[in-house]
Amino acid sequence: MSEQRTRPDLGTYDDIANAAMHSTGLSDFGGDDHEEGLRILCEDLAAHGGLTPVGNFLQRAQIKSALVSRLVAEQGFKDNPSYRDVPIQRPIFVTGLPRTGTTALHRLLTADPTHQGLELWLTEVPMPRPPRESWNDNPVFNHLQTAYSAHHVENPEFMGIHFMDAASVEECWRVLRQSGRSIGYESLAYVPDYSAWLAKTDWTPAYVRHKQNLQLIGLNDPAKRWVLKNPSHLAALDALMSVYPDALIVQTHREPVTSIASACSLSAEATRGWSDVFVGDVIGRTQLDMLARSYESFATARSSYDAAQFVDVQYTDFVSDPVGTTRGIYEAFGLDWTPEVSAAVTAIDHDSRQGGKRPSHRYDLADYGLTEEQVRGRFS
Repeated sequence: MSEQRTRPDLGTYDDIANAAMHSTGLSDFGGDDHEEGLRILCEDLAAHGGLTPVGNFLQRAQIKSALVSRLVAEQGFKDNPSYRDVPIQRPIFVTGLPRTGTTALHRLLTADPTHQGLELWLTEVPMPRPPRESWNDNPVFNHLQTAYSAHHVENPEFMGIHFMDAASVEECWRVLRQSGRSIGYESLAYVPDYSAWLAKTDWTPAYVRHKQNLQLIGLNDPAKRWVLKNPSHLAALDALMSVYPDALIVQTHREPVTSIASACSLSAEATRGWSDVFVGDVIGRTQLDMLARSYESFATARSSYDAAQFVDVQYTDFVSDPVGTTRGIYEAFGLDWTPEVSAAVTAIDHDSRQGGKRPSHRYDLADYGLTEEQVRGRFS
């Protein structure tokens, strides 16, 4: 690892915030609802994270990226005040335990030309979505595309687990983290104080800002339905529904032993070399606790809402018939399954099976100090 990608320490929240302001030339964070969580996170990483020099650099980069995204979004709100008038109607949220098919299903649902998702580069630098044909001439897009391409060259195993590029639709945790709230941070480090804070905090401010970001990014596509995806929605259904009361929720399901083992493997691969603490049994214990807690929270909250707003998808059904499963979601929610939609979904399904995007992932629950009985006990 080159010297530029290491640091002797993480730095404080104020240090990282100043770096974000210096990088962007912006200083208005639009309030301080993000500060409590990110301050706790920074202190927790420094005290308990066991970060290596590489981990200091990369965890700092994660936090700085969230602050840069918030600064850029805030400037976007000022520059485009009409974003407030953009309607968000019956958005679709795909959620479920990690590794239950949410990524593939999300991409099939966004294949519909009347739908839109959050492209990865626009979660990093929120702005009204430029015309697709202009992206290759956009220096911000090209910078991020180059960075993700380099990541996959350096980490081929990760690409087999979760393929990403700047143009792909991705999880909306990168938008929620603008408010300092994301289980993504728990998936990348041992942060017990932050985890305890997140389990008790109100996620509503994060979803209010989430909606503002959607309105800004979708300013040029106001008639398109939003399709979002993130496992963290399991932890915050009440906050989500308070901001999006007409939301349509797709919950994916998979045998929890397989799901938890795969999620632990993803966390381990994503953070290889970052920490001397967040490895092996610690990954197993923290990920099982966080995911089981989120799953239980969702199950409890779901009963308070109209059952017609929810659809359940079994992983085995989706894998055996991705296009048919997607059509079933349309039928359940009363959406139009036109020949154009069918062709687009079928094309994306075919493309997802080709080349480097083909899933390839090996994992073993025992590598993370867990047994099948432990996992099943938490999801009984």
